[in-house]
Amino acid sequence: MPKDFPRARRVADQIQRELPELIRQEVKDPRVGMLTITEVEVNRDMEFAKVFFTTLGGEAEHAACLQGLQRASGFLRSQLSHRMQLRVVPKLTFVYDRSVERGIELTQLIESAVAEDAKHPKDEST
Repeated sequence: MPKDFPRARRVADQIQRELPELIRQEVKDPRVGMLTITEVEVNRDMEFAKVFFTTLGGEAEHAACLQGLQRASGFLRSQLSHRMQLRVVPKLTFVYDRSVERGIELTQLIESAVAEDAKHPKDEST
């Protein structure tokens, strides 16, 4: 998020604080299980908010959770309007965040490279 829009950043931060509690307490959809809101991006005119989330489980659980969140997005938006002091609450779009998975993959690659390097001692005479 650009630093030129501090109000949009504050709104995004507040949405990121409020949404997990709303999802945990209010959403009854069984597809929406344990999840973590990793980031919220609100556009400059505060009409739309992209909510990045991550869950545990396989690809099927991710897709099911995304469907459940998309179905509950209108409800969540109305609940946010009761909690936040805004004239217009942004429309919520949910996006599965693969950065955690990618970080784990990169860590495993680094660990395997270090282990492979440890198997072959360096010749210090050169």
